[in-house]
Amino acid sequence: MTGAGYRVVVIGATSLLGKELLAILEERNFPIANLITVSDEASEADLPIVDIGRGSRTAEEYQDEIPASFDFAFVCAPGPQLASWLERANREKQPGRNPSIVIDLCFSVPGGAAAPVQIPFLDGASAAGSEFDADKPVRVITAPHAATVMISALLLRLAARFKIRSAVAQIFSPASEMGPRAIDELQKQTVNLLSFQKVPREAFGAQIAFNLLPRLGPGYEKADALESRIRDQIAAYFGERVPTPALRIFQVPVFYSAALSLYVETQQRVPPSDLVVALDGAPIVIRRTSEKPPSQADAAGCNDILVDAIQPDAAVPAGVWFWAVADNMRLAALNAVQIAEGIHRQRQPLQLHK
Repeated sequence: MTGAGYRVVVIGATSLLGKELLAILEERNFPIANLITVSDEASEADLPIVDIGRGSRTAEEYQDEIPASFDFAFVCAPGPQLASWLERANREKQPGRNPSIVIDLCFSVPGGAAAPVQIPFLDGASAAGSEFDADKPVRVITAPHAATVMISALLLRLAARFKIRSAVAQIFSPASEMGPRAIDELQKQTVNLLSFQKVPREAFGAQIAFNLLPRLGPGYEKADALESRIRDQIAAYFGERVPTPALRIFQVPVFYSAALSLYVETQQRVPPSDLVVALDGAPIVIRRTSEKPPSQADAAGCNDILVDAIQPDAAVPAGVWFWAVADNMRLAALNAVQIAEGIHRQRQPLQLHK
């Protein structure tokens, strides 16, 4: 049987991010002739994997194998095999064919620090693939963290209309950012605290239920390093267009969706109505003061970045506060698929065989 489409690999398909990406690929009918899912070793065994498209296989069948031949590969979880896989993919790529595209969602692909950061709804359709070396058989793109997408959407749209002097971003990170075990532990911590039982601390290393933490401490540096990775992504994506904001991440007792408190000081005072006009447009949706403020619960399962009514700072005439929420997994996965869609519009799908 033959199908028109791409050979697509999803690495870390059983992670929360991988499962969200698979769902979005299916929702948006991305042209897939052969889908190969590679499981995430850190994922829970009882979390189901979604298989779509012709030639798709279960994660278990590819537990230790990442194929070197592919059109698109989405990296949704880190792994020690990524370096050797990229070397093999570069070595085995057939000449005369379109370059293989690696879209890195978890900042773990070797050499990924130099890869271009792309946000298609801000870049425009013409930007897809424009920064690549045409001679490379495998091209890596960074699909940034959801917080990077949120901050970029707000600051770059504002900067297109107004001069920004400085900005400060506070990100409130949910348990889903650390995977299904963290979600499970947050639930157990909550139940155990209410029933006066011992609180498990394996996933967080601390009590997060009914609490808020600026860091997780020794042994959890990987989670704490997310702050510097987001800062690096923002700096690389902004360039000289907008000042890089000061940034802090806080771990909050929320299961899903990220929240952002963003303070922006413009060169001159700007009426809130003008700021609304500058920000208006998908995926940003701004609430009115007559509506309830958007919450992380509101954002779960939503494609939008929900922004509360804009609040001018009472003490600084040119200062203004933004509150925004978004489904962190969905926003990051959707952006990654949109990167692939932009490249797809520039090329014809290959005819692949099962």
